[in-house]
Amino acid sequence: MEELLQQLEDYIRERYEIDENDEDFDADVHLFDYGYIDSIGATALIAHIEKTYGIQVTQQDLMLHPMNTVREIATFIHSKIAR
Repeated sequence: MEELLQQLEDYIRERYEIDENDEDFDADVHLFDYGYIDSIGATALIAHIEKTYGIQVTQQDLMLHPMNTVREIATFIHSKIAR
């Protein structure tokens, strides 16, 4: 789980150009409320998750599982892979 968390954090930092010295960014920051990712970015992130981890993110998943932080997203991916 920690490796998955780190992979996601690294990807999001790189893809969304988040400075490594940004003191607000961590695994528990709300990515949308803090403006790190917008709705278009969320769509791209879902596509990345599906391609990288070989899972499908359904509309039901988006309704049932909180995916606002790196940790929440990693937890979701981990649960889908474990099935």
